[in-house]
Amino acid sequence: MSGNEMWGGRFAAGPSEVMEKINASIGFDKKLFRQDIAGSRAHSAMLAARGIISEADRDAIHDGLNSIEKEIEEGRFEFKVALEDIHMNVEARLRDLIGEPGARLHTGRSRNDQVITDMRLWLRDEIDGLDKGLEALQIALIDKAEAHADVLMPGYTHLQSAQPVTFGHHLLAYAEMTGRDRGRLADCRKRLNECTLGAAALAGTSFDIDRSMTAELLGFDRPTENSMDSVASRDFIMEFLATATICSVHLSRLAEEIVIWMTDRFGFIELSDAFTTGSSIMPQKKNPDAAELVRAKPGRILGAFTGMALVVKGLPMTFNKDMQEDKEPLFDAVEAIALSVAAMAGMVTDMEPRPERMRAALEAGFPTATDLADWLVRVLGLPFRDAHHVTGRLVKMAEDKGCDLADLSLEEMQTVEARITDDIFSVLTPEASVASRTSFGGTAPENVRAAAARARQRFLG
Repeated sequence: MSGNEMWGGRFAAGPSEVMEKINASIGFDKKLFRQDIAGSRAHSAMLAARGIISEADRDAIHDGLNSIEKEIEEGRFEFKVALEDIHMNVEARLRDLIGEPGARLHTGRSRNDQVITDMRLWLRDEIDGLDKGLEALQIALIDKAEAHADVLMPGYTHLQSAQPVTFGHHLLAYAEMTGRDRGRLADCRKRLNECTLGAAALAGTSFDIDRSMTAELLGFDRPTENSMDSVASRDFIMEFLATATICSVHLSRLAEEIVIWMTDRFGFIELSDAFTTGSSIMPQKKNPDAAELVRAKPGRILGAFTGMALVVKGLPMTFNKDMQEDKEPLFDAVEAIALSVAAMAGMVTDMEPRPERMRAALEAGFPTATDLADWLVRVLGLPFRDAHHVTGRLVKMAEDKGCDLADLSLEEMQTVEARITDDIFSVLTPEASVASRTSFGGTAPENVRAAAARARQRFLG
């Protein structure tokens, strides 16, 4: 059977070679075969339950679909470009196998509602898999944070040393970002989990179908409300791609930090050979290639979102062939984000901090300056802006001398603020600074351990 015969009797001549190539999607949408067959099983079961086809026809259709699914899984199925897409390839083979009952399968539906159902089923499964991957990343982050709740490191703003923090606290920041990513995915899944089958081409169908039954058989929450919206909308794809873009940006930020932490200048962490590569000519090199590749992925994922938005922008209702361009960017983006998540979970599990290098980095940049200002407010009662000014003068004094704040003498400090006492030195070590940050959400080690326990309950419980 030719593609022309599958369209119907209106066309007298077959398509040109160029038309056949630009029109066909079987090269990429064949990955939807399981979803397409599942949709056809549910649709035929519903048709039989409503008396639209016989139970014998339903059974023949199911037997044929089972055979086709096995053929595809075993690599014995011949995909034909002339049949354009996965739907027509499956239907044509079904008719070859079972004859007339196969021709009854398409009653009460269109390729328009069929393809959207396939896409929703496929993306729903991918979201579930991606959520499991993000959960694994959170586990790795929380485990690592608990193990290193006491390890001190510089916290940065503008990539300049700002205040001492703990490595565990730093990692839990990414656990929070990942939690929001999972929340956005769950919201996206909830909105896409509606069944379009029965919307038909755009106006519904005159057959007495039961769309709620079809939706239930396929695990959807409900059928879509409006038949035109059902076939015209791709916002569930755009929502996923936007969510994936945000997630990939979060992963890229952590990837960039891993790259920085592994440089000779920082040396904050070690990664094993599992996630690094060597140089072809420089034997001393150990390159964080996995992190660098994760850092690059947002470009292609954001590109997929932008491309999808531009495909839909300005399209009149309802279905237009432009929408065939939704699949390849989505498939690519799903692969990219899933691989990025898996790679990051592996790197977080694999990496080990170098506490001595992190602690040494706290000897530069005056990271306890804020603690000095807070002491002036808390002990001497200075307004914070005045304390900020005093601290700035002391920083300048230490800078001129080439020493840290804690290395200034009491007498030198008193030339700037006469009421300063020896107690000031109790807050000028990184250890004291970190231990004092006990406000909710703060970096104190006891806070980190409590936050990690809460994170397990909130995200993993």
